[in-house]
Amino acid sequence: MRVIKFLGILILLIVVAIGGVLYYLKAAFPKVKPATAMKIVATPEMLKRGYYLANHICLCVDCHSARDITKYGMPLISGTIGQGGQPFDHSEGFPGTFYSRNITPYNLGSWTDGEVYRAVTTGVDKFGKPLFPVMPYQNYGKLDTNDIKSLIAYIRTLPPVKNDVPPSKADFPMNFIMNTIPQEATPSTIPDKSDQVAYGKYIATAASCTDCHTKQSKGKFVGELFAGNFEFHMPDGSTIRSANITPDKETGIGMWTAEIFLAKFKSYSDSNYHAPTVKSGQANTLMPWDNYAGMDSSDLLAIYAYLKTVNPVKQQVIHYSPPGESKK
Repeated sequence: MRVIKFLGILILLIVVAIGGVLYYLKAAFPKVKPATAMKIVATPEMLKRGYYLANHICLCVDCHSARDITKYGMPLISGTIGQGGQPFDHSEGFPGTFYSRNITPYNLGSWTDGEVYRAVTTGVDKFGKPLFPVMPYQNYGKLDTNDIKSLIAYIRTLPPVKNDVPPSKADFPMNFIMNTIPQEATPSTIPDKSDQVAYGKYIATAASCTDCHTKQSKGKFVGELFAGNFEFHMPDGSTIRSANITPDKETGIGMWTAEIFLAKFKSYSDSNYHAPTVKSGQANTLMPWDNYAGMDSSDLLAIYAYLKTVNPVKQQVIHYSPPGESKK
């Protein structure tokens, strides 16, 4: 009896301790400062920069709009820009179901500039709740403050789209752990373009190249940076995987010249190019080629110069597996 009583007390203490830890994670985090009283006064230059960043580098429009999965590259569907609602769930290895938010004035109209800035750069929303880092706020928090302000200024000009997005739901224990992920922004200054590698790293960070080109599990990197092989499971049952973009000569882009790299992107900006229809059983890609094709050539070449300096990783990627086939 004494043993049973002791075990009962021990179990109770463990439960209380776990409950205390979980309460602490909810009550004490996220440890991010309140939103500032920031007021952005948009200028034509800011709006131009914001449009460029949102549509061709940071690609806010890519995750916060609907995409046509029947077309190669899944181009954006007209009239849905900024409406949110795109799911990121277990099929892609995420610990829960997370939806991109509506970033048009329909939803963000009641948010202050400071609240939007805090959400984009630290991962804490208007209500003090943490955002799961499927939105790469950890990257955006490293960017030049003026770039983020330009993004916000541009987003404010989007036509409002009435679309009420379901709340995201994290699995246990991620629903507690994610409170600890947001962190204060550590903004930088845009490097001079004359330092092509440093500038390329900045643009690659803004474009979050690592997020798709690094294998992840439950929202964390589990593979070598830029080595690809991140799996995306498509509605037809097929699986596509991101490419190895390290400078490995056999399995990456080590044999690519700057001209080949640039031409790969710019081929999608040709006025004669129209995304072809992809039928079930045919390979598609999540790479938003039509958006990245609008990036300045100098920015693309800077990314290439930076990628040539990263650690080469020998990893052969099977880019496509048809429905019913597993990776070999």
